[in-house]
Amino acid sequence: MTSPVDTNETATASSAAVFARLEVLKKRSDFVAASKARYQTATGLTVQMRNRGDDDPKVRVGFTCSKKVGNAVARNRAKRRLREIARIDLPALAKPGHDYVLIGKKDVTANRDFEALRSDLAKALGKLR
Repeated sequence: MTSPVDTNETATASSAAVFARLEVLKKRSDFVAASKARYQTATGLTVQMRNRGDDDPKVRVGFTCSKKVGNAVARNRAKRRLREIARIDLPALAKPGHDYVLIGKKDVTANRDFEALRSDLAKALGKLR
């Protein structure tokens, strides 16, 4: 019989392996390429999805919030929330070899219920498939 500690350690190790697949987009050219690809809007966010067309199975993700989202505090809060839902949900929902850009929305992303925001991401990704 295994103890709960062993189960948690195994779950953490397998989660770390899944999360290792995600890379963060940092170059402007990657964001521009994703902006020309397919996108889907939801109540709390917009998701852009681009097939890189290479043989690399890694999933890459970027986050952006314009000044329309609010002041620096609101933009940073929105991006933190987007990063967290991507960390939790994107490894299971994303297609290998694709880039995703999560874009925050004015007055919504920073204040929307977290579970509703996760649901918005799942719906948007479902429609993009």
